[in-house]
Amino acid sequence: MNNKKLAIVGATGVVGQTILKVLEEKNLPIEEYVFFASKRSAGTTLKFMDYIYPVKELTENSFNEYNFDFAIFSAGASTAQKYAPLATTTNCIVIDNSSAFRMEQNIPLVVPEVNSNALNTNSKIIANPNCSTIQAVVALKPLHDNFKIKRIVYSTYQAVSGAGSKGIHDLENGIQNYINNSNYELEKFNYPIFNNCIPHIDTFLDNGYTKEEEKMINETHKILNDYSISITATTVRVPVFNCHCEAINIEFEKEFELNNVINLLKKSPGITVIDDINENKYAIPTIVSGSNNVYVSRIRRDFSVKNGLNLWVVADNIRKGAATNAVQILEALLNK
Repeated sequence: MNNKKLAIVGATGVVGQTILKVLEEKNLPIEEYVFFASKRSAGTTLKFMDYIYPVKELTENSFNEYNFDFAIFSAGASTAQKYAPLATTTNCIVIDNSSAFRMEQNIPLVVPEVNSNALNTNSKIIANPNCSTIQAVVALKPLHDNFKIKRIVYSTYQAVSGAGSKGIHDLENGIQNYINNSNYELEKFNYPIFNNCIPHIDTFLDNGYTKEEEKMINETHKILNDYSISITATTVRVPVFNCHCEAINIEFEKEFELNNVINLLKKSPGITVIDDINENKYAIPTIVSGSNNVYVSRIRRDFSVKNGLNLWVVADNIRKGAATNAVQILEALLNK
């Protein structure tokens, strides 16, 4: 098991760099690492586990030159669609962080705390879900197993890091503009994100929803393997650098005791409960940033419906929402 070889595609990006940090922390039984990026980044170097590695250009022949066991892709859907199938022809298992394969019927969409059983397939491609979906289903899974979810209403407050380096630059430049009255051009968003909330993530669809909202609905159904749940979503970009926050309203089919819900969440994998309103203790981005767990707070009944519950769910969208979840999938595969 210790002679495994791993490729990281998109190693120089925001998520790619965090994948390297998580790999260092976990120190998995991988013997050889090779890092790939676009032609623009090729030739640079990365420090990883006290060694300096060259960054190689990803080409159509990259996977024929090595005998990789696994590859983690974090380079966008178009790159994944082109190169992931090439990787699988060399018997390499691909964990893809993009939206390219998530809704394909025969490709597992995996959050290890929720549906690691989905890895028991012959698929050579495994999809990493959308960041906002990952943290939601970690909190929802134990509740669905015990009380049967009937309906979900998602309202998200998503950090600019979810939009990549250009989204981060838009917030940084907006802050500088406010302080220094300096001019700048938007790199990512349609409107300045500083001092704003923008109810528009990804493109708009004909039904009035955005693709981000549709992703949350469709991916929740697939990961929980229950298409009977009624789900709606509104996703909003907010001027926070890191960590997505979600207000999740749930309606159960079964009755519940609030203490049982809280205790269930406390003992469920990957969840940290911070919920003490008497001491003003609840999850916020500055507390959660850098953590691999999903944090749940403001656990309370929704008295407007029978068997209703409200949750406040916060997670580091670059870690658990992307890099950590991908590495956890790799870890699960290694343990198999």
